[in-house]
Amino acid sequence: MKVSVIGQGYVGLTISIGAALAGHKIIGFDVNETLVEDLLQGKTFVPGVKEKQILELLENKIFVPTSNPELLNESEIVVIAVPTPLSVDRKPDLTFIESAIKIIKENIQVPALIINESTSFPGTLRNVISSYLEKNTNINYLYAAAPERVDPGNKEWTLNNTPRVIGGLTIQATELASSFYSTFCKSVIKVDSAEVAEASKIFENTFRQINIALSNEFAEISHSLGFSAHSAISAAATKPFGFMPFYPSIGVGGHCIPVDPTYLSFIADKAGMKARFIELANETNLNMHKKVIQWIQNYIGRSLDGLNIQLAGISYKPDVPDMRESPAIELIYELRRIGARVKWHDPLVGSHNNEKTSPIDPSIDIGLVITPHKVLDLSLWKLNKTFVLDLSSGITNLGWPKFL
Repeated sequence: MKVSVIGQGYVGLTISIGAALAGHKIIGFDVNETLVEDLLQGKTFVPGVKEKQILELLENKIFVPTSNPELLNESEIVVIAVPTPLSVDRKPDLTFIESAIKIIKENIQVPALIINESTSFPGTLRNVISSYLEKNTNINYLYAAAPERVDPGNKEWTLNNTPRVIGGLTIQATELASSFYSTFCKSVIKVDSAEVAEASKIFENTFRQINIALSNEFAEISHSLGFSAHSAISAAATKPFGFMPFYPSIGVGGHCIPVDPTYLSFIADKAGMKARFIELANETNLNMHKKVIQWIQNYIGRSLDGLNIQLAGISYKPDVPDMRESPAIELIYELRRIGARVKWHDPLVGSHNNEKTSPIDPSIDIGLVITPHKVLDLSLWKLNKTFVLDLSSGITNLGWPKFL
C-alpha cells in the first residue's frame, strides 16, 4: 500500500518507519529540506528510530523521504503528522495542518483515506480538514482521526505495543484506518466518532496537566508548612489503589502537556463554557519557575543576583534532546532577569538558542538539577561538595534531597 506521511518529526518519522517495516511503501514528506537530506543519509534526531533501519528501508525503496509534494500523488492513505503549537498569545495554531491539507488538495488526485495524527481540538477533522477539502476538491476522500501516542525515548511503550484510538467520519473510514494501523500496532481501539478519538488524546494530557498543577500547588503548601511535598506524595503512593502519584516540577514541557489542554479550553470556550480547571492548571504550571526561584532565595536567605548558577539537563524530559516548551528555558530567562549568571550542561541538547553546553563546573555557587539524563555525570559536584538543589520531578535519588 502506498502511504504518504506529511511531517517527518518525532511523530511522522516514527509512523513512517513503523509502517514501512510492516511492508507499506512510505513517502515521507517534509518541507524542511535539511531534515529530508539527513534522512536520505540515514540520520535522525528521533529516539527509537535507528539509522540502520532507515538505511535498509532506503536501499529497498520502501521509505522515500522527500520535499517534493508531487510524489504524494496516487497515495492510498495520507497521514497528517505535523506540529500543532500555540501562538504567541497562547491560542491554537493550526497553520501546519492548514498547510498540509492544501498540499493534499494540490497533489492527491485519487480518493485516498486522510488520517489526522496531529493533536487538536475535537472537531478538527470534521470542521477544518474535511470541510476545506470537501469545498475545494471534487474528490471523495475518506477521513479518520488517529491521534498520535508517541512518547520519545520510552523503550517500554513503543509504536508497536501502545494501543491506538481511531475514529472516522464514516464507518468505512474507521475500518480502513483500523486495518492500516493493525499492520504495525498490536492493539487498535475503534470509537464512535472522530470527535471521541480527538477528545481522548486531549483529555489524556489535560489529566496530566491538572494533576501536575495540583502537585505543584501542593509543593507551595508544603514549603509554607515546612515539609517535603515530594516525600508526602511518595508516602501517598504506597497506597495500592485509588491513587496515582504526580510530582512537583519547575513546570511542564514537551509537545503535549503544555499545549493540548489549551486546545480543549479553546474549543470549550467556543461552545460557551469556561474550562476553569484547565485554565487554573495552566496558570499554576506556567508560573512555577518564578515560585521556585523565590523558594530558593528564601532557602539560602539572599537574592540570587550576582550568583553563578549552572543547570544540569535542560530538555523537557530525561534521555531525549527535545527542547519543545521546556520549562528550563523560562527558568534560565528569569534567573538572568534577576541578575544571576547562568550557564547550563546538557550533552544531549548540545546547543540551544545560540548557546552551547558547558562542562560541569564545581566552583559555581549553586547547581540546579533539572532533567536527570542517564548520561549526566554529576560526580564533580559531589566530589567538591558543590551546593546543589535537585529540582527534578522524578523519584530517582541523585544524591541530594528533592527540593520541591
